[in-house]
Amino acid sequence: MAKPHVNDRGFIRCPCNRCINNAQHQLEVLETHIHRFGFMSDYNDWIYHGENVYAASSSNVLHPNSGVHDRDEMFEVLEDIISNDAEVDQLGSQSSNVQYDDLFTALNSELYPGVSSFSSLNFLVKLMHLKVMNKWTNKSFDELLKLLKLAFPKMDLVESHYEAKKLMTKMGLGYQSIHNSMSETCPVCFESRWKMQAGRRKGKNVPHKVLRYFPLAPRLKRLFATSKTAKLMRWHQSGKSTDDNVMRHPVDGRVWKDFDSKHTEFADDVRNVRLGLAADGFNPFNNMSISYSMWPVVLTTYNLPPWLCMKPKYLMLSLLIPGPQSPGKDMDVFLRPLIEELNELWENGIDTRDAINDRKVFKMRAALLWTVNDFPARSSLSGWSGQGYKACPTCNENTPSMRVIGKTAYFGHRRFLPSTHRWRSNLDFDGRTDRKRPPRRFSSVDIMDQLRRVKTTIPGKHPNYGGVKRKRGEDELNWRKKSIFYELPYWAEIELKHNLDVMHIEKNICDSLLGTLMGDPHKSKDTDNARRDLQNLGIRSELHLYEDGNKLMKPAAEYTFSEANRRKFCRFVRSVKFPDGFAANLWKNVAQNDSRIVGLKSHDCHVIMQRLLPVGCRSLVNKTISSTIIELSFFDIMIHLVLHLPEEAILGGPVFMRWMYPFERYLKRLKDYVRNAAKPEGSISEGYVVDEALTFCSRYFDDIETRFNRPDRNDDGIHRTRRLFVFESQCKPMGKQSQVYVEKNMRDRAEFYILNNSPEIETYLNQHKQELQLRGCLNPDKAHRNEFADWFFEKIYAMNRVHAPEVTHELLSLASKSNVFVSSYPACIVNGVRFVTHARDVRLKTQNSGVSVPGTENEMFYGQLQEILEFSYLNDFSVVLFKCKWFRCDSRRMVTENNITSINITSESYKDDQFILASQAQQVFYVEDPSRGPNWRVVQHVNHRSIWDITEDGMSDIDLLQDNSSSNFTLFVDLGNLPQINLQRNDGDVIPIVQPFTAVSQHVYETVSFLNDDDEEDVSEEDDEIVEESADEETDEGNDAVDTEEDDDDHSYHTSDSD
Repeated sequence: MAKPHVNDRGFIRCPCNRCINNAQHQLEVLETHIHRFGFMSDYNDWIYHGENVYAASSSNVLHPNSGVHDRDEMFEVLEDIISNDAEVDQLGSQSSNVQYDDLFTALNSELYPGVSSFSSLNFLVKLMHLKVMNKWTNKSFDELLKLLKLAFPKMDLVESHYEAKKLMTKMGLGYQSIHNSMSETCPVCFESRWKMQAGRRKGKNVPHKVLRYFPLAPRLKRLFATSKTAKLMRWHQSGKSTDDNVMRHPVDGRVWKDFDSKHTEFADDVRNVRLGLAADGFNPFNNMSISYSMWPVVLTTYNLPPWLCMKPKYLMLSLLIPGPQSPGKDMDVFLRPLIEELNELWENGIDTRDAINDRKVFKMRAALLWTVNDFPARSSLSGWSGQGYKACPTCNENTPSMRVIGKTAYFGHRRFLPSTHRWRSNLDFDGRTDRKRPPRRFSSVDIMDQLRRVKTTIPGKHPNYGGVKRKRGEDELNWRKKSIFYELPYWAEIELKHNLDVMHIEKNICDSLLGTLMGDPHKSKDTDNARRDLQNLGIRSELHLYEDGNKLMKPAAEYTFSEANRRKFCRFVRSVKFPDGFAANLWKNVAQNDSRIVGLKSHDCHVIMQRLLPVGCRSLVNKTISSTIIELSFFDIMIHLVLHLPEEAILGGPVFMRWMYPFERYLKRLKDYVRNAAKPEGSISEGYVVDEALTFCSRYFDDIETRFNRPDRNDDGIHRTRRLFVFESQCKPMGKQSQVYVEKNMRDRAEFYILNNSPEIETYLNQHKQELQLRGCLNPDKAHRNEFADWFFEKIYAMNRVHAPEVTHELLSLASKSNVFVSSYPACIVNGVRFVTHARDVRLKTQNSGVSVPGTENEMFYGQLQEILEFSYLNDFSVVLFKCKWFRCDSRRMVTENNITSINITSESYKDDQFILASQAQQVFYVEDPSRGPNWRVVQHVNHRSIWDITEDGMSDIDLLQDNSSSNFTLFVDLGNLPQINLQRNDGDVIPIVQPFTAVSQHVYETVSFLNDDDEEDVSEEDDEIVEESADEETDEGNDAVDTEEDDDDHSYHTSDSD
C-alpha cells in the first residue's frame, strides 16, 4: 500500500517507534527500521501512506501522535540532521540515536494544550534564536522563561537557559577537548600533565592546557545535508569567469587552475571542497590591560559564491588554541589534529549524502589551498622568519636589504624597474648605480631543497628542550622550521601557500605615510637616525643634520607638511562626508585643534589610502612627491611587501577573499561568546556550538527574522514585476510624504523623459519622427518633444477602441499621462542604495545626494539630487524620477589627472533636462579638492556592499564590494618623467633637536653595506622576537574594522547621524 506513495526522491515517512513518521527514508531503510524498532502502536490511520482519512480540502493535517502541525520546520531540520549523521550506515539505519530522543520528545509535544501551530522544540529554537540575534543576556533569558511559565502555567517549556543550551547542543556538532598530554607525564620533558596547586588535596585535576578541536568533516557534511547550501557548494564550477581578463573568485586564479590540472581526480567532482585557513591572536577580555592571547584557527569554504564564502555564518571555527601566551613557533603542535583530518579527507574522503542528488552518498574530499594571516602569524605558520636581512618570504635569500642605524632597511627596489630605466643609473638613491635583475621566483623544488637543510628541533618552551634559542646555520637562511603543512601531500606544489595580508600591510603603510607627512614624532619615519643614514650614505645633502652652536638642527623636508598645511589637511579630512554605510565618520579622528589625526582603525586607513590621501596632499606638498608619496628612509618590510601584491592577486584571485577583514570581524563574534571571564576558552566553545546549531536551524525559518532573511540596512523591499521598464522605476520612500503641484512645463518635460526612456514604445517614437519628417517640420526634435505625448495618447486610445491586442493596461496608463499632483520625498532607497535630497543632505553627517549617469557614448554626467518625485498614473502605476542639478562636464570645468576627476560645482548645465529615472541613478560622493579651490570637488564613485553585478547565469564584469574594494581610480605615474628635486622645504622651517650634536662613531657605519644576492648576513633567532609595528592589528589590543552594532554578516560602517 505504501509503495505508490513515495515522493519524487523515493522517500517516504517511517512509522517505526524511533522515527514516528518524523524522518523520511527509502523503502528498504523503512523495512529495516520497522524490523528493528517495531511499528507505531497508535498509528491506525495511515495518512502518510495512502489512506484518505481526512477530507481532501483539509489543509491542517495533524501529526497522528502529537497533534503538532505537520508544517513544523523542525521536522525538516531533524530529518536533514539525522539523514546525514555520521552514524548512518549504508542502509540508512541508525546504530545509536539516543542523543535525539529528547529532541523528538520536544518535537512531538504541543507548546500549550490546544496549540497545534507550535511544537515545544520549535518555539524554544526560535526563542533561542531571538536571544542570539538581539544579544540577550543569559539572566534576561532566564527571567523571560520564568515570566512565560507564570503567565502560561501549562506551557511545555524548559526552566532555564542552561537546559535550553543542553538541548540545542544535541543539534550541534560538538568539539573535542585535547589535553597537553594524554598520559600522566609528558613523554618528552616528563613534566606532569596536571597543574600542581599548593594546598589542594581534593577536587578535579586541571590540565596545563586544553586545546578545543572542532572536527571538520561533520561540518562539511552538514553543508551538503540541506538543499539550501548543497547547491551553493557547486557555484565555483558554474560561476567562474569565462573572460581571462576578469577575476571575481579564487577559481579564476592561477593557483586554483594549477591545482586542478595536477589533481584531475580531485577536480572532476565539483563537490570536493577547497578551504582557506586563517589564524590570529586576540584578547577575549574587554579589559585590554590584561595580557592574554587566545588563537582561533578559522576555515572558509571557497566552493561558495564570493558574496557568501567570507560571511561569518559560513566561516568554521576549527581550533581554539588556549592562552594566555601566544603559541609562537610551536603552532604546529596545536595544528596536529587538523592536519591529520585534512590528510584523511584528502587520501580517503568521507561518505556524505548530497541533499540535491536524491541524498545519494558520495565520497567527499577536501584540500587546503592557502592560509591568510598577518605578517607575524605568517612566520609562525610558514616557518620563514619575517625579521632580519632575509625577511621577505617571496624574495627569499635575495631580499634586498641593508643594516642602518638601529634597524634593517629594505632598499634596492630599482631592480624591479626596466633595465633601461634612467633611475638605475641615478646616484641619488644610495650613491650607486643598480644593474641587478629582479629577484627570481623560487620554485617548489627550490623551497624543498632549502627545507632539507633545516635542522629538526623539539617543539615547546621547556628550557631543556625546544625552549632554548639557537643561532640558525648559514644554510638554513630564515627558516625556523619545516611547517607541519608540508605533511599534506599536495602542499609543496602550491605556488601561493601563505597570502600576504593586504589589510595589515595597508594599515602599516598608512600609519608610516601619515606619520611622516604629519610629522608625528611617534610614527614618522623621518627620524634623526634616518637623517644620519642619509649623511653616512652621502646622498640628499640638503636633508643632513647640521650643528648650530650646541644644537643639532634638522632641516624641514619637502615630504612633510608645514604646520599650516598640517591643519589644512586635518580640516580636509574633517570636511569629508561619506555615503550611508560606506565608512566611519573620520572627523571623529581629527584632533580638536586640527593638529593631528589619531585612532585610525584598519578600514579607516583603507579609506584614507584609497580615497583621501591622493586628493588631500596634492596641494600641500611638491607635485612630484604627491604623485609618488615615497621617501627612502621608511622602506621597512611592509613597504617592500607591496611589490609582491600584484603577483599574488594573479595567483590567488580577488584580494577581498584573501585578506583579514572578515576574520578580524569574526574574532569580535567569538569575543561576544565570553560570559565567564574565568573560563574564556570554554565559554567560546560552548557558545559557538550552540550558535552553530541555531544558525543551521534558522535556514528553515521563514516566519521570523534570521541571519539568512534579515533585510539589508538599505533594502528597498519587493517590487511587483512590470512589463514596461519605466514602471519598474520604483523606490522605498523615506521621510514625510508631501503632495506637490507640478507646473505644466515641468510635467511635460518629465512625461516626455519617461516616454523617451521606455524601450517598449520605441516603435511609436520612431513612427512619430517619421511623420514629422513627412510633414517637412523645420525643427523635428523640438516638435517631437512637444507633440509626442498628445500624439501617443490619441494613438493608443484609438487602438484601444478597436480592442487591439497590443494595448495592455500598462500601455494605456502610460499614454494617459500622469496626475497633476506629484508625491515628493526627502529620501528614498533604490536598488539597495540610499539617496537623500541635497537640501536634507547638508544637515547630515553623511553624503547621499551625489548622482551620476552614463551617456550614450559612455561619458559620465555628474550632479546633485534636488527632488525625489513620484508621478502617478492610472491603475495604480507610478514612476519615480530624480530631479537633479547637473554640473557642466566640458574640458574647462571637469579635469582628470592621474585618474582623479575634479569638477566645478558652480556651473550648471541641462536646466531643461533635469530628470532621470530613479533606477538609472548611480551614486557618487564629492570630496573637496584643495589643489583647485573651494568650488572644485573630486568625484568618488561608490561600489556598494551587498550589490553584485552578476547575472543569473553567473557571468559578470565586476566583482567588487563597497567596503572591500579598492578605489575606482589608480594613481598612474610615469617614473621616467619625474624631475629630480631638492627635498628640503623652502619655507625656512628648521627643527631643532634637543640633544647636543655628537659625531656618529665611524665604527657604526663600518657594518653598513649593501648586500649582494650571494653575501647576505645571517641573523640569529633573537631578532625574531620583535613584533610587527602595527600591534593594534593583533586583536588582543582591539579589533579593527569590527562592526559593534550587529554580530552577523552585516558589517557596514554606519554613521551616528544618519536618517
